[in-house]
Amino acid sequence: MERVERAVRIVAVQAALLTAALHLLWALPRLSPAMLAESVADSRPFLFVPAAVLLIAVAVAVFRGYRYRRLSSLGGGTLAALLIGYPLYHGGDAADALATEPLAVAAVAVEAIGVVAFAGLYYVHHPDRLGLAAADAADTNGDSEGDDAVDTDAGNDN
Repeated sequence: MERVERAVRIVAVQAALLTAALHLLWALPRLSPAMLAESVADSRPFLFVPAAVLLIAVAVAVFRGYRYRRLSSLGGGTLAALLIGYPLYHGGDAADALATEPLAVAAVAVEAIGVVAFAGLYYVHHPDRLGLAAADAADTNGDSEGDDAVDTDAGNDN
């Protein structure tokens, strides 16, 4: 199970970093200070940069070995939002827009792989699957008995 988790973690980290890089490659040339002062026709560059920063942070946390289901949800949800946002933004012309933009084809493919990888991490990081729930229950039972003993002794200062 540990090998599967390691492989899924590697795929998730690579998908998050590659998606961030692809979105930054598209967004950075389109950002300009004039966009801040005037009305914006296309708001995607302002959305892609924070999404890329978030994906980089999630990738670093997953790479460091943090096993939190919330982290997997954040990474998978961000990738899913970017994946679903493409056809929502382009509407009925999404297939035509996808055919004319090779960067978008790569991003959509990597985002789909990343969503599956983060869903796999979410499944693997279940507390019972790693034995964390049993360890937490044992610690809770052990701590509560120890606390009761301390409280009982504290009341008897005779």
